[in-house]
Amino acid sequence: MTRRGLLIILSSPSGAGKSTLAKRLLQWDSDIRFSVSATTRAPRVGEEHGREYYFHTRDEFETMVAQGDMLEHAEVFGNLYGSPRGPVEGAINQGHDILFDVDWQGGQQIRNSALGQHVLSIFILPPSIPELERRLVTRGQDSAEVIENRMAKSHNEISHWPEYNYVLVNQDIDETDAKLKTIITAERMRLSQQPSIVETVRRLNREYEER
Repeated sequence: MTRRGLLIILSSPSGAGKSTLAKRLLQWDSDIRFSVSATTRAPRVGEEHGREYYFHTRDEFETMVAQGDMLEHAEVFGNLYGSPRGPVEGAINQGHDILFDVDWQGGQQIRNSALGQHVLSIFILPPSIPELERRLVTRGQDSAEVIENRMAKSHNEISHWPEYNYVLVNQDIDETDAKLKTIITAERMRLSQQPSIVETVRRLNREYEER
């Protein structure tokens, strides 16, 4: 293995551009894969285990949490959701980066997990609060009430920016996209991501001894 994959955590308040940036990353490099979550909710028509979600009973899910087999988890509207450790660990050991679209709470759990040393965390900030609200309104996906709730939630979300490795202000989506790709390219060369370096150093030491 020439390199170990990264766990890329991408977080932001709703409307800051995270989803667009995530889609661009997946199109940019086939070595980046989106994390498939586990859930206790029932499959919907057309959904398959391991494609949209890993479907588990509540007992199975809670056992996985107790055994440390979930990198992060939370309960949403009565159902449990989380990121299984096994598929992620297998993927990064094969040199694939795994992209997580999670909030600050999920990011904290992943950073504190057994795979925390391979995490690259990036927070996306809007250029201003009026601009954040404008983006939520113009995308036309939510009611006025939902937008107001998202704006209220964004204040707390933004307060967690110091917990991340990198913080990018998304003034221009193309510029932010370029910076994000530069960061990932550099972080792939982090020593913890290059297991082959150990053998290279051993070989160099043997060559010293053979002189």
